[in-house]
Amino acid sequence: MKHITFYLDFISPYAYLAFERLPEALEGLSYSVDYKPVLLGALIKHHGQLAPAEIPAKRTWTYRQVLWLGHQHGIPIEMPASHPYNPLPHLRLALGTTHDGCISRHVAETIFREVWRGGADAGDAARLAALAARLPQVRDGAGDEAKAQLRANTEEAVAREMFGLPAFAVDGLVFWGFDSLPMLRAAVEGDPWFVGPQWTDAASRPSMLPPRR
Repeated sequence: MKHITFYLDFISPYAYLAFERLPEALEGLSYSVDYKPVLLGALIKHHGQLAPAEIPAKRTWTYRQVLWLGHQHGIPIEMPASHPYNPLPHLRLALGTTHDGCISRHVAETIFREVWRGGADAGDAARLAALAARLPQVRDGAGDEAKAQLRANTEEAVAREMFGLPAFAVDGLVFWGFDSLPMLRAAVEGDPWFVGPQWTDAASRPSMLPPRR
């Protein structure tokens, strides 16, 4: 059995789509999954990037594409009333259900669907309170333990050189994005391509770009 770590932030529509698609993408394989909430904004800042929503044309394209991907794959998805929004309450609420930084698939599904189905305001305080009441055994989601778990998960993602979400780690390999699910499946199946030069030598060629300051 292969073990996958799925790094996610509820603010990401691609993470939502990948979460919904994962069981079908890996159907018939033997695997287990840890779901780890991460602060996407911190990853983006670490690498000196702009978030898609900070580039107007890219923001528009992103929203069009994720709605198309939902349509294409039969995954229900509606944009929240406003986006981006502050994902910290959802991330900390999720981590308030656990003591080890990993959340259950049920918790991840409940929060993802709260955000990405129905088209309501994801950051509404009354909706957050109602969401907390539906989750199992929630401690103080704004407490120090949840904050520390989120920080540790995010630092782990940075250490594994993740630059965006969703990201998947299996057997020391890292995959990024909704469209990497076929690659993830191949890795779980043990495809020897991942020990060949197409994978191992990808970063070895020189770059003509000046070093980033």
